[in-house]
Amino acid sequence: MKIRKLGKSGLKVSSIGLGCMGMSYAYGSSDHQSNVAVLRAAVGAGVTFFDTAEMYGPYTNEELLGEALAPVRDQVVIATKFGFNLSPDDGTVKGLNSRPEQVKAVAHASLKRLDTDVIDLFYQHRVDPAVPIEDVAGSIAELVAAGKVRHFGLSEASAATIRRAHAVHPVAALQSEYSLWVREPESLVFATLEELGIGFVPYSPLGRGLLTGAVRADTQFASGDIRNGHPRFQQQNRAQNIAAVEALTRIASAKGTTTAQLALAWVLAQRPWIVPIPGTRRLDRLKENIAAADVELNASELKRLDETLTAAHVAGGRNTQAAIAYLDR
Repeated sequence: MKIRKLGKSGLKVSSIGLGCMGMSYAYGSSDHQSNVAVLRAAVGAGVTFFDTAEMYGPYTNEELLGEALAPVRDQVVIATKFGFNLSPDDGTVKGLNSRPEQVKAVAHASLKRLDTDVIDLFYQHRVDPAVPIEDVAGSIAELVAAGKVRHFGLSEASAATIRRAHAVHPVAALQSEYSLWVREPESLVFATLEELGIGFVPYSPLGRGLLTGAVRADTQFASGDIRNGHPRFQQQNRAQNIAAVEALTRIASAKGTTTAQLALAWVLAQRPWIVPIPGTRRLDRLKENIAAADVELNASELKRLDETLTAAHVAGGRNTQAAIAYLDR
């Protein structure tokens, strides 16, 4: 597995990471032991970058990683997140909370669940308009000084917020949605990230599965799968979006890759400081995604991909209205 640097932070990770959310949250139930096996197989295949959050489960995703990665803790980089106010009864989201005392409390709870002494990368999951970002960055600086956190990250933050945070404590990485058909970060934050030397970690680089080609017109999602309410998977949008993916599949076939590998290779080709974190709980998909790191795209292929998606007119917004409410724009 090739290694990439997340900006100028000194943080080195595998060029493709593993987003672990779906093992405990958002995509229906899954088998614990199977998830442990996938996590350990990822390490064996060279993946060193694992992404989780306290709200995934809630809490159980961090516990899963703590169990699965304990034997190889010194070989991996674990990223987790704070920033939501979770109900003490059932863990449901009750709004945002990035007050300094909350940030520190979440850090200590996450350390325990992850069975580790230090969090490698601690993201603010969503920007909290009620708490100055300078106060958030100051809280992270204290955790870094105490040896509890190594690096500070932001998620779905605007360029202005990134600059304000970075002025207090260096931001190592920004995590936001980015893929062949979610391109907004290019105009909103890429220039700022490059200027400040901040890495970029795209989540949902495979469009929540649509860009794999596996979703068909008659695909039924399990109960509890967030795609049941996601705009791009609704029947009025699905046919048009599947047609767009089929166009990508034809390009992938000519290249000798899968559609998913083509989509991931495109993300990797955009900047050397980008590290996508596709999620999966299947060994075959894990192997497929990892192989994308070896797919090289030339200038004409990249241009053709851009033109194909531009002509396709992807239908539906990238997120639900509830999720949009938490974006920092």
